[in-house]
Amino acid sequence: MELSNNEKLVLKALGEIGSASPEEIAKHTELNNSAVNRALYWLVRKGLVEVRERVDSVIALDEEGKLYVAKGLPERRALEYLRSKGGEAEISALSEVLDKGEVNIALGWLRRKNLANIAKGKLVLTEKGKKGDKSEDEKLLERLTQGEFMLSQLSQDERRALELLKGRQRVVKVEEKSLKEAKLTPRGEELVSRGIELEEEISQLTHDIIKRGAWKGKKLRRYDVTLPAPELLPAKLHPLRIIIEEIRSIFLQMGFKEIAGPLVESSFWNFDALFVPQDHPAREMQDTFYLEEPSRARLPGKETVEAVKLAHENGANTGSTGWRYAWSEEVARTALLRTHTTATTIRHLAATREPPIKVFCVDRVFRKERITFKHLPEFHQVEGIVVGDVSFSDLLGLLREFYHKMGFEKVRFRPGYFPYTEPSLEIEVFFPDKGKWLELGGAGIFRPEVTEPLGIRHPVLAWGLGIERLAMLRLGLEDIRELYMSDISWLRRAKVR
Repeated sequence: MELSNNEKLVLKALGEIGSASPEEIAKHTELNNSAVNRALYWLVRKGLVEVRERVDSVIALDEEGKLYVAKGLPERRALEYLRSKGGEAEISALSEVLDKGEVNIALGWLRRKNLANIAKGKLVLTEKGKKGDKSEDEKLLERLTQGEFMLSQLSQDERRALELLKGRQRVVKVEEKSLKEAKLTPRGEELVSRGIELEEEISQLTHDIIKRGAWKGKKLRRYDVTLPAPELLPAKLHPLRIIIEEIRSIFLQMGFKEIAGPLVESSFWNFDALFVPQDHPAREMQDTFYLEEPSRARLPGKETVEAVKLAHENGANTGSTGWRYAWSEEVARTALLRTHTTATTIRHLAATREPPIKVFCVDRVFRKERITFKHLPEFHQVEGIVVGDVSFSDLLGLLREFYHKMGFEKVRFRPGYFPYTEPSLEIEVFFPDKGKWLELGGAGIFRPEVTEPLGIRHPVLAWGLGIERLAMLRLGLEDIRELYMSDISWLRRAKVR
């Protein structure tokens, strides 16, 4: 059996000292802890050593404990004072040797340890107190000055003393620790009994070793490529970020330009410009985060504002009758956290107007949702917009191409409803793992009531999806909150297809 020198050293150490922790082996062999643990890993794999784990508690002095070791426990100082006064003294006299906060502590422990009694405002030593012997908790404090001890190393008396010390604040620290103990297997004992010969070996050939010929006459360690390698945990993007970057890359491949907009938006661009009436339920406080500071936002030019107002009130020249109410400029000025990325794309369209326009936006949006396994108040949306001499058939073709690039072979559409598109549709894709069709986005053509007031004279194709929903399906998650939990083990395991 091929053994490295470090493995041989560990085997010899276990043969000499018996069962031992990695730290004890390191001290015996003068190897560092890392080298010992690596050697133990391979010796376990080769059936020569077994390693058992157990949980024990580490006992050490805390801040107050170190002070008490230096000047004595409060009851010890009070006891010595009473002995110097002939065995009794006024309680108030303890302030001569104790700090203000320590007097009550000393009184409590003197009585608890049966060292003194209180009679008519005086402290009187008991027979036990007159002897002045050190208590078990004092002895344990002194022992802890030598360093940390394991709970398993304490006697029964010391364990009872530990419970007393734990009843005080910041005197001792008790922390659970997982401990390893290695010992030879019968096979390992047999190998050690036959004798282990250490010899110089080369485990890694370097340029310098080859150049100097230092490998000549040396043993070259054989490599076994079938043995498992240590797990590598390189840095990587968060799974949600990987999906966002994938979507961004697809849009760029399809000839789109990325745009961005403000998180704090006006109701005008978030709702009014999209022909959402000012009394629509989506505007209410339970759906939208309105801001106190700033509470008002700037509106675009008067011409744009007036055109949007007329579209709401009577449809203007769009062929619509509008919503037939008195539109309020003050309501349009209210500031909020945008509820969808459409607020960004409509801003861009109003500024650009003339085709060809192919843009997309991927960013955060906010809605006043109660946090549940499928809802968050902050999430990501992505939206694509095409303006030009395009039709509904072009929209379907773009959608198929986009979702095919996302890795979905089967894509289908069904009629849907959205306030600012007509016709509207929902996109469904087939997930083989789940064996069913799932809705994964919405699309449509902007209504004239949206485009005409902004001076846009060509059809506008639009579609988008919520990214967290896609991420949940891709990653097999049942709870959307898992995407934002700091679970390092999940982040290391997570794969994006």
